[in-house]
Amino acid sequence: MKTVPTIRIADTADAVVLPDLPEEIALALTDIAGAAREGLLAMSVAAGMAVMQALFEAEIAEVAGPKGKHDPNRAAVRHGTGRGSVTLGGRRVAVDRPRARTLDGHEVALASYTHFAAEDVLTRVVMERMLAGVATRRHARVAEPVGTGVDKEAKSTSRSAISRRFVKQTETALAQLMARDLTGEDIKVLMLDGEHMAERCVVVALAITADGTKKPVGLWDGSTENKTVVRSLLADLVERGLTVDDGLLVVIDGAKALSAAVREVFGAKAAIQRCTLHKRRNVADHLPDKEQAWVDAKLIKAFAHPDPDTGLANAKSLAAQLDKSYPSAAASLREGLEEMFTVARLGIDGRLAKTLTTSNPIESMISIARTTNRNVTRWRDGQMVLRWTAAGMLNAERSFRRIKGYKQMPQLVDALRRHANPNTGTETVGAAA
Repeated sequence: MKTVPTIRIADTADAVVLPDLPEEIALALTDIAGAAREGLLAMSVAAGMAVMQALFEAEIAEVAGPKGKHDPNRAAVRHGTGRGSVTLGGRRVAVDRPRARTLDGHEVALASYTHFAAEDVLTRVVMERMLAGVATRRHARVAEPVGTGVDKEAKSTSRSAISRRFVKQTETALAQLMARDLTGEDIKVLMLDGEHMAERCVVVALAITADGTKKPVGLWDGSTENKTVVRSLLADLVERGLTVDDGLLVVIDGAKALSAAVREVFGAKAAIQRCTLHKRRNVADHLPDKEQAWVDAKLIKAFAHPDPDTGLANAKSLAAQLDKSYPSAAASLREGLEEMFTVARLGIDGRLAKTLTTSNPIESMISIARTTNRNVTRWRDGQMVLRWTAAGMLNAERSFRRIKGYKQMPQLVDALRRHANPNTGTETVGAAA
């Protein structure tokens, strides 16, 4: 039978005697134990700071020898300590770092300190929080707990510091977006839409490649969604490598400026599809509430008809019905009506047709971008508008999936190639001519 020791109350005589520890380790353990009272994360930070200091010391010892011991083969001599700062928990924290100089008087660079002092991580943290909607004044409050002692010495959490970092990062995001090389991208669909902010209009472009992948590719700033602005954006895309030799489907929200610019830049190689959802909304805006439901039902049926010629005829018939009582609605319906059926004329149906007959993919991207700037109360200039929009577009890209109906993309690729090369015997469809 196994004997179980009798339970008794422990006293000081039972204490385990630990060996004497070096002063540096003893002090580090004291700091860690103190931080443990503030929570596990704060304790981890204290342990990490102790390890970091140990790395500094180990690196100095390699070139200058152990502290307090003469080393005739040393390549450098110790030169006291210097104040520095490292990135930790979304803030800059002051640290002491050992210094050494080579025998000819040059400062020894600490690779470990350079690594911990890099500000890239802090800049990314600021970017993530700002895009998530955290106001500049709240960054200090949402930062990870690192312990009272560390937090008192922390820097780079003020509103101005956060703002400077965000401006720098969004400038980088804008430059990256506007410099994307499109030469190797097999772009088959280009969606264009305008976003109005601070009495300005930013026209944005979303590309869809042959495998159904979505990519934000550009934006352009102007006072309105006019032809000149759109033409400048399209010309920039062409300069960066966008080609329409094998055809391109351009999906627009219905603005005349977009359509005119596409025709001017791409010519007959591009096929224009107008957003059917925008058309339905525009027509409804010209009708009283009591008439909207039945008109919209007829439009939905016409746009979804498997035969584009019949669908177009039905839509024209509806416009004729509206002529007498609601002439503005009829005129709105007729404007660009044939371009509502471009995807159908290309022979595309099913899920891919539903995706490409509306501007929902690009509007979804714009919606995410709009969410990122909801805390902006004052737009200072056009550059600020571009920076925020570009950052929002790239943030949206992180959650992109391939478009619905992407398995039908080879069918679209073939149809666009035939459209762009009418000598194959196939008539051009919805051409931008």
